[in-house]
Amino acid sequence: MEKHPIRFGGYQNQDSIHNQAARYFLQLIQEKLGHQVSSELIGNVLNLGRKSGDLPDMVRDGELTCCYISTVRFTDWIPEISILDLPFMFKNRHQVHEAFRGAFGSYLKNQFEAKTPFKLLGIWDNGFRHITNKVHPIRTPKDCEGLSIRTQMSEVHVESLRAIGFNPIPVDVKIFVDEIAGPRFDAQDNPLTNTFNFGVHHYHRFFTLTGHFFGGTAFICNAEIFDSWSEEMKDVFTSCAKLATEYQWKLASEEDELILKKINPHENEIISLSDEERELFKLAVKPIFDKYEKLIPANIFKMF
Repeated sequence: MEKHPIRFGGYQNQDSIHNQAARYFLQLIQEKLGHQVSSELIGNVLNLGRKSGDLPDMVRDGELTCCYISTVRFTDWIPEISILDLPFMFKNRHQVHEAFRGAFGSYLKNQFEAKTPFKLLGIWDNGFRHITNKVHPIRTPKDCEGLSIRTQMSEVHVESLRAIGFNPIPVDVKIFVDEIAGPRFDAQDNPLTNTFNFGVHHYHRFFTLTGHFFGGTAFICNAEIFDSWSEEMKDVFTSCAKLATEYQWKLASEEDELILKKINPHENEIISLSDEERELFKLAVKPIFDKYEKLIPANIFKMF
């Protein structure tokens, strides 16, 4: 019997929580369908000279079977997914995970099926995003004025960071990693796991724990390939994806504390905002929140 090749793509180093979850998923698949499948993890396509943004195209074209990639890449297909990008939208992980397990997760899976060439197998936790920079400590929006910041290719992110005072530069993470030592970027925003795994802490001394955005990651599969499989294989694939997603959420919930313990206090300064300082950031981005809130149906907000 010819085996079905399962090629899973990512854009992080081998030890990242996303790649740990991807390996766990492939391990489960191999255990249950070993006689039917072969599996391969291409953990970091950046090492192949590709951009992280190439991953959905690689899945769509069948070069990969599955991948993980930021949900910001799907806003053209599914505008409602941009609720995950609203600044200071979420208070904690529990709120988001419950929505992913419930109505919002089901809604997105249906929307992916109807509007994209992908099957959404799960939404992974890419953490709350924080700001790092190489210039000076940031405690208020005034401290951000005049600094260039790399951010994701998302209009909401760009407008929010501009409202705070930054000069946003939206580029693929590969470009940022390639140019991190140069003069182009003073700052960046990322969850702590990405900041550490991309080695940003070697170049940016100052970490400000703003938690201004929450990062969602889409775990997707080529829908045409998925539909070609037997019902048994589909059922195993979706059940293993659910287990891998819960495993990834567990890793994500533990990761921030682990990363902060790894940061050398002699080389990096961790800045925790007071309630008053955080309110200054929220006030600065409120017009952006209000603008995009109007573009998202009210029933989507009720899912959180």
